Amino acid sequence: MKNHVTGKNVEITDAIKSYVKEKLGKVAGHHGQIQSIETLLSVIKNPSVADSHVAEVSCQISGDIIRVEEKAESMYASIDLVADKLERQVIKYKEKHQKQSGGQSIRTPIEE
Repeated sequence: MKNHVTGKNVEITDAIKSYVKEKLGKVAGHHGQIQSIETLLSVIKNPSVADSHVAEVSCQISGDIIRVEEKAESMYASIDLVADKLERQVIKYKEKHQKQSGGQSIRTPIEE
């Protein structure tokens, strides 16, 4: 699984990068077919905007893309919020595809 972190109007430090990889790495445990996770962290420079730290995540799973975005007052809070939201979306995606496959797990092959 590839995990790519980029920044817009913010410097991506090693601490932020490792925090993102730690939080989003937990999501990969829910679904074994995640191919890549791309994270864009940005800061809105307008002083009138209350939630100026934005975290956007695009997660590619088996040809499908799950995209989530969250805003908060601090970068770490926005990362926490987006990780929770992505986790819910991945679990929902996995359950939906398990129902379509007749209750068989996606991770285990169908045995005859």
